[in-house]
Amino acid sequence: MTSDWRLDWPTSKGRRVGRGILKACPADFRVDEILDVSDCKGGEHLYLRLEKTGDNTEYVARQLAHLAECRPLDVSFCGLKDRHAVTRQWFSLYRPGLEDGDEALKASIDERWPVLESCRAARKLRRSDHSGNRFEIIISGLAGQRDSIDSALEILRESGSPNYFGPQRFGHDGGNLDQAIRMDTSSLISGRGGKGKKRGRGRGSTGGRDAKNVLYFSAARSWLFNEVLAHRVETGTWREILNGEPGLPESPSPVATGPLWGDGGTEASDELGVLERQVVSRHPEVESVFSLTRMKPERRQLVMMPDQLKWHWLDNERLHVNFGLQPGHYATTLLSDVFDLEVSGGNRANSLVQ
Repeated sequence: MTSDWRLDWPTSKGRRVGRGILKACPADFRVDEILDVSDCKGGEHLYLRLEKTGDNTEYVARQLAHLAECRPLDVSFCGLKDRHAVTRQWFSLYRPGLEDGDEALKASIDERWPVLESCRAARKLRRSDHSGNRFEIIISGLAGQRDSIDSALEILRESGSPNYFGPQRFGHDGGNLDQAIRMDTSSLISGRGGKGKKRGRGRGSTGGRDAKNVLYFSAARSWLFNEVLAHRVETGTWREILNGEPGLPESPSPVATGPLWGDGGTEASDELGVLERQVVSRHPEVESVFSLTRMKPERRQLVMMPDQLKWHWLDNERLHVNFGLQPGHYATTLLSDVFDLEVSGGNRANSLVQ
């Protein structure tokens, strides 16, 4: 079993120019989910935009189901948000024919989480339906030269950072990766060409085990992506479009991507395909996780570009940073390209926002 996983990958500039503390208190890490609700003109689903502090997304979803007296699967959301933060995000509740009870329900919910907006829509929310997240973050206890930090942030605003998956995906000391290389992947098998699906949760099913396996599989997939991206950073090619680049189907222009490993390995060909297979072959115990899972290979951008990155100094040791990111991109990953970050209490930065 591998016991020494790499969980800190090379930065774009080869070094970090400062150190600081993240989340000295929840108010120092604010997230606002951006969702276009202009088409919400009535329907069977009640959309609610809530503000929460100290509760994770899945817990809030379960409590909403309890308050609305509906099934947990009738409550949906766009992405997971960190518990140790002040977050504003949207939930949808399936409530056909119950419009008359919406105001009473919102009042009861508002007693626990402020209801900032609401509307009715024809379809439930799905993962990544939102266009992105807006962050307001205060980094405290800063150590480093102010001029060097300002210069690094200016480069970050113009050039972005490597789009690594954040360390929380891999578990404490890479525990999810340890589990991945010894798990039974047969429960992840699906038809070729489709995304892997868990088996049903009928009587006698192993749904809980399968859900854990999906988590471990995702960790292995993400770690291989980070390893390929790290190689591209080390060789100075992480912003380049190499021969054999398949790109992203939703992107109107060519974009540098890396592999989310699957059945057949990677969609890249030619020079890029050879490079990606060479990097992954260095980790046979992780590559073998994909030998039975007929998961379709996918792609992920190598470059994370912040939207309207701004900052100002509150004092000599506190910096206020404001920026937007696409769904699935990590704010702590972006900032870790400049700062060596620790969560208040001594743990490395570990923030989940999708």
